[in-house]
Amino acid sequence: MFDLEKLQQYKETNRIEAKQAVGGLPRSIWETYSAFANSDGGVILLGVAERKKDKTLYPVELPDPWRLVAQFWELVGDPRIVSKNILQKSDVTVECVEGKEIVVICVPKADKKDKPIYIGGNADMAYYRRGESDIRIPKARIEKMRKEAQE
Repeated sequence: MFDLEKLQQYKETNRIEAKQAVGGLPRSIWETYSAFANSDGGVILLGVAERKKDKTLYPVELPDPWRLVAQFWELVGDPRIVSKNILQKSDVTVECVEGKEIVVICVPKADKKDKPIYIGGNADMAYYRRGESDIRIPKARIEKMRKEAQE
């Protein structure tokens, strides 16, 4: 999708989300997972921050990236957290960028039969991606997605 060697040239977009995650797995990761899955897919970068000046991305020091990966895998399989795990093992990696390890989570676009991907065990808590924001899907659109999934 993009070249991690050029991380500092990127900004958050409708397909890229950066989260520092120095204090552990952020709760907001699930909204982003849902949004990417219900939209066109995207990449969640843990251990990456945004510069205030120009909003470009840079790696930060993660205390234990492998612990984040293990925690992510444990939670993504829990239907109380997210309705469906649509990832393969190869979609979550730890990469070295500028001497720092970051976690890269490549979220594909969900199949129509799996949509909507929602969080918190609540089918009305589904998101989509607009720009660099995760937006709740209106109930009417959720119903349309459910009908399309059954067809």
